[in-house]
Amino acid sequence: MVQQISIIDAKAHVNEQVKIGVWLTDKRSSGKIAFLQLRDGTAFFQGVLVKSNVAPEVFQLAKELHQEASFWVYGEIHADTRSKFGYEIEISNLKLVGKSEDYPITPKEHGIDFLMDERHLWLRHKRPHAIMEVRNEIIRATYQFFNEREFTKIDAPILTGSAPEGTTELFHTEYFGRDAYLSQSGQLYEEAGALAFGKVFSFGPTFRAEESKTRRHLIEFWMIEPEMAYMHQEESLQIQEEYVAFLVQNVLDHCDYALDILGRDKAVLAKYTKLPYQRISYDQAIEMLQKGGFDVKWGVDFGSPEETYLADQFDQPVFVLNYPKAIKPFYMLPHPTREDVVICADLLAPEGYGEIIGGSERATDYDYLLAQIKQAGLDPAEYEWYLDLRRYGSVPHSGFGLGLERAITWICGLEHVREAIPFPRLLNRIYP
Repeated sequence: MVQQISIIDAKAHVNEQVKIGVWLTDKRSSGKIAFLQLRDGTAFFQGVLVKSNVAPEVFQLAKELHQEASFWVYGEIHADTRSKFGYEIEISNLKLVGKSEDYPITPKEHGIDFLMDERHLWLRHKRPHAIMEVRNEIIRATYQFFNEREFTKIDAPILTGSAPEGTTELFHTEYFGRDAYLSQSGQLYEEAGALAFGKVFSFGPTFRAEESKTRRHLIEFWMIEPEMAYMHQEESLQIQEEYVAFLVQNVLDHCDYALDILGRDKAVLAKYTKLPYQRISYDQAIEMLQKGGFDVKWGVDFGSPEETYLADQFDQPVFVLNYPKAIKPFYMLPHPTREDVVICADLLAPEGYGEIIGGSERATDYDYLLAQIKQAGLDPAEYEWYLDLRRYGSVPHSGFGLGLERAITWICGLEHVREAIPFPRLLNRIYP
C-alpha cells in the first residue's frame, strides 16, 4: 500500500511513492505540464503533473480543479532546490474529495478589512498559517518552560465578582441576581495558588472593555500569569527574561519555515536570546524621554511613543522598574525607602512593540492592603478571600503576566496584534 504522509514530512520520503490529503491554493499549466500549489495544514509545496505520464482523465481533472478544492494526491517525492521548502511531488494520480467554486480570497491583493471578514478562510493562507505555527510553538514552549521548573498550572475563573485593577474596563454581566465580570486577569487567584503550591501559572483568556483602536490592543486575548511564593522581584525578573529568551530560541529552533514565510530576520531574533536584559528605573526612563524631546513629567504612564523610544535605545528587551504608586494597581508592594513608587517592572520589547510583560512583587501586609483596597474605591467584602491570604501565613511573593498576542506580534514582526490570534475581537469586530 502507498504510505499516507503529511507535506511537512516530505524530506523523510524522497523517491518514495506516497499519498497526501491536500487543498489547491493555486495552479498554472503550460498545456503539457500542470503545476499545482498544494497545502495540507502542515506546510505548502508544489505538485507537478506531466500530461504524458498520467491517464487522460487525471490531467483533465487537474485542469478543472479550482482554488481550495480538496483531493488526494498520489506520487513520488523529489528534492526541489528551487523552492524554500525544498521538496515537491511528481503526481501520478488525483482523487477529488470536495469541489470549490468562486473561492473569495484570490491570489490578487486584498484589503485587511476584507481579509478579516473572511478570517475563517484566510487562516488557510501562507502568512496567517505561519503566524499560527509560531503561536502554537510559543504555547508549547510555555508549558515546557514552566513544567521543567516544577510550576503547577492553576486555572483561574473567567467569571469573577470583583476586579483586580478596577471595573472601568471590564465586561459586566448578571450572575443570578448579582454583578459579575469577565476576567481581566487571573493574578489574584494565582496568588492563592502560589500559597498552596509554591510556584504556579495560569494560561487563559482575558477580556478588556477598553475602547482602543491601537495596533497593540485586543478586546479578548490570552495571558500567561506565573506567581511564585517566597520570591522577591529580582528573582522574578530573572525568570521573566529566561522565559522570553526561551520562547524566542524555541521559535528559532522549530519555526524556521514559518519565519522564512514571514520574512523575519532570524539574526535579529537571535540577539534577544542573550541574557541578562538591561534594567532602568522609571526615574531614568523619564530623564531619557525628556532628553529625547518628549514633553513628559514624572508621574505619567507611558504610551506607545514613549515605550517605543525607550526600547529603541537598547538592542534587547529592557525592564523599566518601579513606576509611580498612583498609576499602578492596589496590590503592588510599596518601595521600602520611597512612598511614591512600588516594586514593579514592565518589559519593553524592541522594534517598537512596547510592553509584553507587566509584573510586580505583591503587598503582603494585611492592614496596608486593606487600606489600598478602600482607597481604590473597591468593596473590601469582595476581597475577603484575597485578604485571607495575608491573614494566614503571608509570605513574600511575586508574579507577572505575559500577553501572548503581543509576544507573537513582536517575535513574528507583525504590524498589528490582530494577526496574532485566530479570530480577533476588536472594538468594531466580533465576526466571524
